[in-house]
Amino acid sequence: MHVLLNKFKEVLFSVLPVTIIVLILNFTIATEALDTPALIRFIIGAILIIIGLTIFLIGIDISVTPIGQLVGSKLVKSNKVWLVAALGISLGFLICVAEPDLTILANQIADVTVGNITSISIVLVVSAGVGVLVMVGLLRILYDIPLYKMLFVIYLIIMVMGFFVSPEFFAIAFDSSGATTGAITVPFVLAIAVGISALKKNGKKSEKDSFGLVGLASAGAILGVLVLNLINRQGNLSGNLDLTHLKETKILAPFINSFPHTAMDAIISLVPIIGIFIIFEFTWFKLGGKQLVKILKGLFYVFLGLVLFLIGVNEGFMDVGSQIGKTIVEMDNKIWIILVSLFLGFVVVLAEPAVYVLTHQIEDVTNGYVKRKVVLVALSIAMGLALVLNVIRILVPGMELWHILLPGYIIALALMFFTPKLFVGMAFDSGGVASGPMSATFILAFSQGIAFSDTVDSVLADAFGMIALIAFTPIVTVQILGILFKIKSRKEGLNNEL
Repeated sequence: MHVLLNKFKEVLFSVLPVTIIVLILNFTIATEALDTPALIRFIIGAILIIIGLTIFLIGIDISVTPIGQLVGSKLVKSNKVWLVAALGISLGFLICVAEPDLTILANQIADVTVGNITSISIVLVVSAGVGVLVMVGLLRILYDIPLYKMLFVIYLIIMVMGFFVSPEFFAIAFDSSGATTGAITVPFVLAIAVGISALKKNGKKSEKDSFGLVGLASAGAILGVLVLNLINRQGNLSGNLDLTHLKETKILAPFINSFPHTAMDAIISLVPIIGIFIIFEFTWFKLGGKQLVKILKGLFYVFLGLVLFLIGVNEGFMDVGSQIGKTIVEMDNKIWIILVSLFLGFVVVLAEPAVYVLTHQIEDVTNGYVKRKVVLVALSIAMGLALVLNVIRILVPGMELWHILLPGYIIALALMFFTPKLFVGMAFDSGGVASGPMSATFILAFSQGIAFSDTVDSVLADAFGMIALIAFTPIVTVQILGILFKIKSRKEGLNNEL
């Protein structure tokens, strides 16, 4: 009960700021952006998100995380490189296919492009890229290859490929990287990395190797979409945003009607993890007894929490994001647009499920030296900066996504040579976790509401790219945080590098 109460308080104080800001906007500068039914659905959505996220996080702690750590440790103990490679690519692919965030983004891409890009093609190429890079990441840990060198080479390849793809696919590729690392993928991938690195004798290297696998998985998603565009070239794509669903007058019906398919999506998301657990239980784990029951109970909590969370986000928050963005742009006041984006960014990241998992792991792995609250501040600043950059990109004629990402990633890659190596892995993992369900729904819808408003010269490349910026900015802010910690350590007379 004590654990449940603590989780509930933590989630409550994270989701409330988003709710309060939207309500303030609705009754002040974006007067009556939402009609009464939409407003009530938003409040119900907030309640479902709070309850669902609390249950989900408890389930993650007692099921998905232990399963991932057991898988990682057993892979290392097997001492078979081919098995690590085979399971790495297959597990990465299966977990990514089942990731709810990726499904949400793929469906949005299919809707906005009127079927020019199918959702299944996005899911498959992204999952393939993730599988390959997860395999590479696991082998990196085993062979002690420095993470920063691997990331430098991979992102250099991505930047070069970016010059040969269309702006629309460039935006979709980087958005996919963020949507890939969501509520299911992040806890499992992080746990596998911890399970493998924990068995290494060198304590410092073990700490560093606990992070970075999520960042590599994100890079795999980008590569997958870029390769798709190079193989299957299409002309400029166009689309439109349908906001007619905002006229829905019913309040409870959307939540009730969405339950069956949301529950099915949650089941599909958990099938790979359940299948992996069953196979390993009968071959390697052989847990039995109370531990087995505890994990099965945790998986049910994950399912229930995920269903409630996704229903709340999709039926209560997503529509609101679109309408708020559209209404604010129609005010034709760029200062307000930027300020609203900044404040939304500050608070929305606190409601991301994967952010909880990563920040707690950072605090645990570093034995409390890097406090989770400090990392949360860095991520909040990053999210606010991402939304502001995206609004500027949309509102400034001729400005494209690569104008921000190219110099941005050059700065991020340069920082790797000055940041403590522990923070390099944290930084690239943070980019993945910051772009979760809230980003793939509420924030992306907010961005699309701006991009497809009557006062903006809308193109598909403007509608997407938001998640790309959310995935990028934490890489810079967390590395800067690492440099600050390095300076602090020197002032305190600590000689051991983080």
